[in-house]
Amino acid sequence: MRQLVYISTAVGGALPVDPGLILSASRRNNARARITGALWFDGKRFLQALEGEDEMVDATFRRIQADPRHRALVVLSSREIATREFGEWAMAYRDPREGGDDAVERIATLTAKAAPEVRATFESFARIRRAA
Repeated sequence: MRQLVYISTAVGGALPVDPGLILSASRRNNARARITGALWFDGKRFLQALEGEDEMVDATFRRIQADPRHRALVVLSSREIATREFGEWAMAYRDPREGGDDAVERIATLTAKAAPEVRATFESFARIRRAA
């Protein structure tokens, strides 16, 4: 089983990013592919962990790469895992009205069972966006 973590930037303009639509499509596609993980969207950037069988993670990531709603995809890690660290699919969205500490707390909950380096990546991301 593999876990892939990437970051990307949302593209503004003609294709607005709707977190609700992304969540619906992700749940449907990921359930079919037996992909689990976490997606954090702060209104500007996506940080996502995908977990599953190698072929399914690859196919899912290719689909994500073709999505015109974001650009500049960078793989932060790709590693073998013995068991799923995220359990079931999750998506967190930072509401602009939400305080920074609430966002960091939600990230900590989402990543509680993840490897320390994955947890640190998500928590750092939430803190950086809080400071911005």
